[in-house]
Amino acid sequence: MEYRRLGQTNTEISSIGLGCVTFGREIDQQTAFAIMDRALEHGINLFDTAEAYASGASEDTIGQWFTDRQSRHKVVLATKVAGAQTRAHIFASAEDSLRRLRTDCIDLFKVHNWDPEVPLTETIEALNTLVEQGKARHVGCSNYDAEQLATALVTADDNGWARMQATEPNYNLVVRDIEEALLPLCAKQQIGVISYSPLGAGFLTGKYHRNAEVPTGTRFDVIPGHQDIYFKDKYFDIVESLRAKASELDRSMIELALAWAIGQPGITSVLIGARDIEQVDQAFAAEAAGLSDELRTELSYF
Repeated sequence: MEYRRLGQTNTEISSIGLGCVTFGREIDQQTAFAIMDRALEHGINLFDTAEAYASGASEDTIGQWFTDRQSRHKVVLATKVAGAQTRAHIFASAEDSLRRLRTDCIDLFKVHNWDPEVPLTETIEALNTLVEQGKARHVGCSNYDAEQLATALVTADDNGWARMQATEPNYNLVVRDIEEALLPLCAKQQIGVISYSPLGAGFLTGKYHRNAEVPTGTRFDVIPGHQDIYFKDKYFDIVESLRAKASELDRSMIELALAWAIGQPGITSVLIGARDIEQVDQAFAAEAAGLSDELRTELSYF
């Protein structure tokens, strides 16, 4: 496991982070505890959640685990505020998250979305206040594009407020739009990139097929919105190329897709979601196996 500096801070986070979206939504507390135990045991120190995950149940599960395991000091804790990014809502959300997480400070507090209806100065000033109050160590964003993040950085710098130290975008073998502008911006401005969905919410596992029924109970069945993102001919073409390469190398599609995401230049940490400990283990195996430069290039140009 590698540890990489988060933005311009002195905080170091693991190259694999634990995305906690499944807690309280797809898995029960006992399973979530086992997943967190395994993640921490193998060196994952970044746990990422959000108020929106299972309507707060994810945060509550993590908070109970902190209390039970006395492990808060071992984790770099990240959470997110969704909805209207007003000063009042950000403050209220932070207080609710702190209560559910059973902690007095969040290491990385992020806005979950860009809000065009609220002045950005109001949002950034509110985040700065959380840092000044000691309720957040660092702040960041999720799902911002390059222009939005650049504007947020200028707003913070011009006012002497806490700048965003991390952004959380979707990134995998098929969804790669961040390569054009966001990754170069983050490299120039020293912003941490914590990417999510390295398997495309399961799309890159090969379980979905062009013009076929979506298997009942899968992520794309539970959350049909994923189909709008991934069910495109050019993406299915990449999946078929990945399937063929995995067969040729006698490696799994999952391992290749994870290894590609974890080792991509400019990525600080890759969040993995899990419904059992085996899915955590497969991320460790993928990082350990890695990819040759030649194979990485080949996968990148499918």
